[in-house]
Amino acid sequence: MRTFQIGIFLIVISATSFAQEATIQKKVKELSELKWQWMEDKDVDKLAHLFHDKSRFVHMSGSWKKDRELEIIKTGSIWYKNADVHDVVVEVFDNNTVVLWNRITLTAHVRGNDVSNEFTVTEFYKKEGDDWKLLNLTFSSVRDTHKIEH
Repeated sequence: MRTFQIGIFLIVISATSFAQEATIQKKVKELSELKWQWMEDKDVDKLAHLFHDKSRFVHMSGSWKKDRELEIIKTGSIWYKNADVHDVVVEVFDNNTVVLWNRITLTAHVRGNDVSNEFTVTEFYKKEGDDWKLLNLTFSSVRDTHKIEH
């Protein structure tokens, strides 16, 4: 009987853990989708809340911190006109750390020209209190045939 109770307990714990991980994956995926919209809308107030104060951004032309990224978005130096997301993979490492990979076609206005590029974008999130904060966003240039392994 004791073995049966332990087995049931382990099943309940596993199911709870799986459900919690699925909830976190869904939340961070939705947050990433909102981030792309906020970047398109140049909504730096919402982005400032999402971006961790020590966050870093890696682009094709350089790497910088939160304040510079917000300035670039606000001034339209890079205008993220549309991120067409083709695939998303979310990995929960613990209940407070998540890595998300997007395969996107990004249409942006850069230095006076509209450009379109294929990227895999890696996003690191950390939970602080009730909020998820973006720690890092890295654009990796890829071919349009690039696949993210699930």
